[in-house]
Amino acid sequence: MLEKHQECLKRQREAVKYRLKKLAARQSDITKKSALIRESIIRQYEEIQRVLEEDLRITLTFLDMEERAAVSALDGLMEKNCSLIQEIEQDLARLSVELDQRDMQHDSMDTEIADRVMDLLNRTDPSSVSLDEAKADQILSLTNNMLLLIRSQTPITKKLIKSYSSEVSLDPETAHPKLIISAEGDSATYTDTWQELPDVPGRFDTTLNVISLQGFNFGRHYWEIDVAGKTYWELGLTYPTIPRKGNAEDCWLGRGNESWCVEFFDGEYTAWHAGVPHQLPVTKHFCRIGVLCSFPAGFVTFLGADNMTPLFSFCAGTFTDCLHLALCPGHDHNGTNAKPIVICNTPSPTSTL
Repeated sequence: MLEKHQECLKRQREAVKYRLKKLAARQSDITKKSALIRESIIRQYEEIQRVLEEDLRITLTFLDMEERAAVSALDGLMEKNCSLIQEIEQDLARLSVELDQRDMQHDSMDTEIADRVMDLLNRTDPSSVSLDEAKADQILSLTNNMLLLIRSQTPITKKLIKSYSSEVSLDPETAHPKLIISAEGDSATYTDTWQELPDVPGRFDTTLNVISLQGFNFGRHYWEIDVAGKTYWELGLTYPTIPRKGNAEDCWLGRGNESWCVEFFDGEYTAWHAGVPHQLPVTKHFCRIGVLCSFPAGFVTFLGADNMTPLFSFCAGTFTDCLHLALCPGHDHNGTNAKPIVICNTPSPTSTL
């Protein structure tokens, strides 16, 4: 019996060793593929930069050509004016000696010079020389269109991340009695009035939390939450097992092992999980916050969705339960935080990626 048990253990050991070998090979394969993708992306960005720099060089060359032509034309006109001034100076010097000789010849000469001056002034009008403003306006318009196009496509991760958008609605049965949940289930607003609601087991009774009706346990998912005009909020993801009752610290988002969150308070951002705070070096007041979770990768990422600025990522490894979106709009703080917290449901046709 001992020999059979020993053989069994050896087979099990070999099976685990083989699995470990396969995991290591998979890890190496992912690292190599990631490196190749990274190199390809860098090359593409370098090519984009090269093309833009070349286009800038060509555009500025055309502008320089226009400038040189205009300056050269004005140099010619200025030279003609200088030449005529010299002639007039010479005539003035001569006439100063002959002031006492006023005859018809001089009158004729004065008339000739006046005609020449008038003719030169007509031919050297500064407004007759200019840049091709129509072309300049066209170039500015085209470059502006290019800028708008580039801005619409960057960061390129925005389109990728939005492809994981999943539609959710808040579960009013979980909302704290001082939260008003919209009929559509897409917003939560604080009220100073304690609402008479059924004290169901799933309702938060101390923390101003509400979680989504839908839970997710596979794939990748992304949500954007509108926090514009608010001075305090908390939002993130939670297992359905998060404590709901009493003053336990774990009832707060991110304070226990069941939830992950980012908190905004007094102008500062803090990421929380398992009661550990991570102060974020961010000062911008974002209007939208993005929440991305990936079951295959085992991470939760928070972003400033205005321009897809990464805020913080938690590497959970393997999620042990389904995840629900969780929100806390906070107290109204004497009207300074009265606005609702709103889920921007924008499901993508490719959200199953």
